[in-house]
Amino acid sequence: MLTDMPLDQLRAHRSAHRDPDGLAEFWDSTLAQARAAGGDVVVVPQPTPLTSVDVYDVTFPGFDGQPVRAWLRVPAGAVATAEASGRGLATVVQFVGYGGGRGEPADDLLFASCGFAHLHVDTRGQGSTWSRGATPDLGTADPGSHSPQFPGVMTRGITSPETSYYRRLFTDAARAVDAARTLAVVDAARVAVYGGSQGGAMAIAAGALVPDVGAVVAHVPFLCDIRRSMTITDADPFHELVRYLAVHRDAVDAVHRTLDHLDGVGFARRGRAPARFTAALMDAVVPPSGPFAAHAAWGERAAAGGATVHKEIEVWPYNGHEGGGSVDEVSAVEFFRRHLG
Repeated sequence: MLTDMPLDQLRAHRSAHRDPDGLAEFWDSTLAQARAAGGDVVVVPQPTPLTSVDVYDVTFPGFDGQPVRAWLRVPAGAVATAEASGRGLATVVQFVGYGGGRGEPADDLLFASCGFAHLHVDTRGQGSTWSRGATPDLGTADPGSHSPQFPGVMTRGITSPETSYYRRLFTDAARAVDAARTLAVVDAARVAVYGGSQGGAMAIAAGALVPDVGAVVAHVPFLCDIRRSMTITDADPFHELVRYLAVHRDAVDAVHRTLDHLDGVGFARRGRAPARFTAALMDAVVPPSGPFAAHAAWGERAAAGGATVHKEIEVWPYNGHEGGGSVDEVSAVEFFRRHLG
């Protein structure tokens, strides 16, 4: 059944989210600290039985310079060709949905098969539900390793923006773009970001934190219009926040302040790149008013300065959180070809 407003109301919906004071400075300083921490991008060929796609195991520095894993998939022979010619490929940096990790080397071959370089980024501390991860969440103060685990992570460090899990994860997303641009096989001027659900939230964040990305695609993006979304669904992951606050009654203000630093609507206002969103009207995991709110907010600052920002939203009226499935994936390929060249 429909999980939110009727479609005409969704199209008119604008989030009540207000950016907290110092939001831009918080994220700019977080990203500056991560970049200042340094660290190398390490690329190791990965043996596979594939003949049309080459796969590389990548490690790059994320939040606080902590190592993050990824798969790099490219058309066979593309690395040698790029090194010889000095010309890299249009590139898609992909982020993963809640509970998943980068998976296996031979997963997710679409983008490389269509001629893109594809950096498929692991998700720190997750990757134990539907696809495997390999990146621990080292946290901010705890020197111990928090290996990939079964969800959830929604309330990890939730009482402060500084300690929030998603501060680390969104910084990883931005640093993944930085890492991709160091690779010879990548055309640094033609890098896009892509993801669904949590991965869509990461794509929105990366598109704001690295404003010169070439394009953004966010399918049924999570963590948008958060305060509203968490009160109109009983589904996880949003409901993890509700269950936490039902016990920690004195933490409501602190948790709201943290969530206001993470909301995709706030990131969307900073976006400049061409962006494609999707929403599903029977989605109980991500109520569609969240994606619609992010779409409405995308590029507001640039537009206020007179810039024209392309954005679009695809609506799936009879789907849940799967959205358009493989149809969305093919549409993303077409969108990236149109905007990356």
